[in-house]
Amino acid sequence: MIGRLNHVAIAVESVEKAAAVYKNALGAKISKPESLAEHGVKVIFVELPNTKIELLEPFGENSPIAGFVAKNPAGGIHHVCYEVDDILAAREQLKATGARVLGDGEPKIGAHGKPVLFLHPKDFCGTLVELEQA
Repeated sequence: MIGRLNHVAIAVESVEKAAAVYKNALGAKISKPESLAEHGVKVIFVELPNTKIELLEPFGENSPIAGFVAKNPAGGIHHVCYEVDDILAAREQLKATGARVLGDGEPKIGAHGKPVLFLHPKDFCGTLVELEQA
């Protein structure tokens, strides 16, 4: 079921400041910032040859990452994202094993314009997992 690593997400106070670190110190290619109101985040992607780093900044009063950033003001790894061929089939298979899908369990459109789901970190070795339909 699990496919390739799509990205590792790092929550930060400012995506612009964090992107400047990756660009200036490491020479990375950086995407334009994008605000995703439905997800409560502003994102910038650091594009690597084999994957991406997603920089996340809280956006809006009800941002789901605001608490994480408050506890980790210097930033920190927030989640990993894996690709799956069929997100609905993956959801059903995971639920059959007892894994918990966060939210209402229905896929939402993510930053890449594709359906995504999040899985409870307690079910995956303490790591928040995002699944994205490839």
